[in-house]
Amino acid sequence: MTDVDVVVIGAGLAGLTAARTLRAAGRSVRVLEARDRVAGRNHGGTLSNGVPVELGGQWIGRTQTEVLELVEQLGLETFATYDDGEAVTLYNGTLTRYGDATFGLSDAAALEVGRLQAELEALAETVSLSSPWTTEHAAELDRRTLDEWLRTNTGNAEALAFWGAVVPGLFSAETAEMSLLHFLFYIKSAGMIDILVAVTGGAQELRVVGGTHQIAERLAAELGDEVVTLDAPVRSITYGDDGVRVDYSGGTISAEYAIVAIPPTLAGRLHYQPALPATRDGLTQQIPMGSVIKIQVAYPTPFWRDSGLSGFAFSLDDPISVTLDNSPPDGSCGVIVGFFEGAHARIAGQWSADERRTAVVATLTKLFGTQAADPVDYLELNWMEEEYTRGCYGGRLGAGVWTQYGAALSEPVGRIHWAGAETSDVWNGYMDGAVRSGYRAAAEVDLRLNS
Repeated sequence: MTDVDVVVIGAGLAGLTAARTLRAAGRSVRVLEARDRVAGRNHGGTLSNGVPVELGGQWIGRTQTEVLELVEQLGLETFATYDDGEAVTLYNGTLTRYGDATFGLSDAAALEVGRLQAELEALAETVSLSSPWTTEHAAELDRRTLDEWLRTNTGNAEALAFWGAVVPGLFSAETAEMSLLHFLFYIKSAGMIDILVAVTGGAQELRVVGGTHQIAERLAAELGDEVVTLDAPVRSITYGDDGVRVDYSGGTISAEYAIVAIPPTLAGRLHYQPALPATRDGLTQQIPMGSVIKIQVAYPTPFWRDSGLSGFAFSLDDPISVTLDNSPPDGSCGVIVGFFEGAHARIAGQWSADERRTAVVATLTKLFGTQAADPVDYLELNWMEEEYTRGCYGGRLGAGVWTQYGAALSEPVGRIHWAGAETSDVWNGYMDGAVRSGYRAAAEVDLRLNS
């Protein structure tokens, strides 16, 4: 006799969505969360003036239909990310304003970026989202890094610098740290590059009033304290023909099935009895999380708007390479959001908070003028130091991993099923992908409970 039908490990969007779906199907569920809060990679913060900001994942694109539907079901509201005015790009000390699709690049570099994008997207169209390792020429695509492909296909330094900023902006990792196949799979899963990088019409179009962490908080409130247990890091999972037993800090729970809804690299750190199959264990060793420190810089007003700027900026010269306007919907104060990503994050992570703040403000001053030199508040979160995440935005697959281990990413092991944004074939790595993975895992387990 088991305690519940299903035990879910992780109270982020994937785990809570799975638990909610199973409860609606009449199943008994327990959710174990290691942190003292729910929401995983979503996390809310508050400026000194009381304005809420997101320290974790925050944007939702209009094609991210599953998370948008969930937002509506939970009674939350969205608003458009500010995107009026021109953007700026800094390259080799030259600041360029633009209002077109060139990203402020020189004519030659813009043409080269466009050519490379078209070639990458043509390759991406050939990739199987459900099983990338079965793609024609998968082995060839997977043995090459994205960096090797880019450097083989162009010698334009400005174009390479552009990709060197865009890719960490999407992955919190460098072009040399992922296989070409993984990059192609990822961009196809989101609808291609323009959607990934755009604000209006893209992945950064909408924000949730009050912050996206409320999605998980409302899901957890629906489930109740009798279902969701916080401060309960899981130590081991024992599984067999008669069910699963999960040992966690505070107790033990038995269930018919388990859904592990934490990043693969963290899932690999749990103790399993019997040991996981070699392919699954090998996979978890090779999906590192991205390196990112997210920062919010507040000002009395969104002064850049007065100059006709949107707040969107690229710096190909600085450790903060991407910024956006993150001000509240009423414009009561100005907020710029930016990121240390990839190699920049790993370097900046060794600095003091004051050193990071100084670097951020110096970059913003170059991008937006002297008014940026005097912020009224500064918040940051180093996701690399978060014990139960160890990085953001998500996990990535390096050269050879998809073709050697990819089939194990979402394949159940005995009575253990896997969920999380990394396991989704649509909007992989995003909140929408996490929600989709929760629905998939719940459906898999419910089907087995019915058999």
